[in-house]
Amino acid sequence: MSASLLCVDPKMVHEVWPHAKHFIRSAIDRTGLSAFEDTEYDVLSGDQLLWLAWDGSRIISAATTRLADNGQRKVCEVVACGGEDRSKWLPLIEQIETYAKNEGCSSTRII
Repeated sequence: MSASLLCVDPKMVHEVWPHAKHFIRSAIDRTGLSAFEDTEYDVLSGDQLLWLAWDGSRIISAATTRLADNGQRKVCEVVACGGEDRSKWLPLIEQIETYAKNEGCSSTRII
């Protein structure tokens, strides 16, 4: 069974976050590129979006994104992404790229 990508409505993120945050914490701990607490704050305040890969019965992956504008161009940054069964959810990144294009981003980058 293939997975589906869901973007969590920021108004609902407080209900979903407890079920997904371990994927984000694991990704951040593995890379050491940022502090988990900063990402958690940004997700819960709506500054980053939470994306979930769902296999029909459970969450198999979670990612967070933010839009950044450096004055010259707007980009979508995948801040953290972690999960299980990578082959099921990795192709879903394309849907985040489509979201970024729809938001006027010139590119998507994974941090």
